[in-house]
Amino acid sequence: MNSLLINTTVMRTLYVLAFSLIASFSHASGHASGKVHIVQMLNKSTVDTKQKMVYEPSIIKVNVGDVVKFVSTDPGHNSSSVKGMLPPGAKDWASKINKDFEVTFEKDGTYGYMCTPHYGMGMVGVVLVGNHKVNYDEAKAIKHRGKAKKRFKEAFAQIDELGVDKFVPIHK
Repeated sequence: MNSLLINTTVMRTLYVLAFSLIASFSHASGHASGKVHIVQMLNKSTVDTKQKMVYEPSIIKVNVGDVVKFVSTDPGHNSSSVKGMLPPGAKDWASKINKDFEVTFEKDGTYGYMCTPHYGMGMVGVVLVGNHKVNYDEAKAIKHRGKAKKRFKEAFAQIDELGVDKFVPIHK
């Protein structure tokens, strides 16, 4: 009788540990607690075909814990965080060219990103996470070159004018 009680207790303990381990892995992947938002990497805009080398959407508002999946719709692009355009303590990222890539946003703030080969052509974007004002002014003040300068200026002007609720993400 005692061995049956011990075996049952051991099995319950193992079951609880296994369940806890599975739950922690699914939470660590970023998908258990947050939504997945899609950003396409494109040679030409689907909204304004005169616009070349774009992310769609180029401005996106998400919650802490959400995932942004950068989809390599057209070849030759990647996603990389822009130095100085991350909140304190946030991890930078750089995906490989032609590869889909996911970023889980763990900190409130404003995140600037770019396509490494097409930065000078203005292929840039902004992710606003939770309380994005944490580093908004600092991110907005970063100096850029080429067409990236113009597109970041336009993006921040649009955010300032419309507010953050106007940027509806595309969900997976």
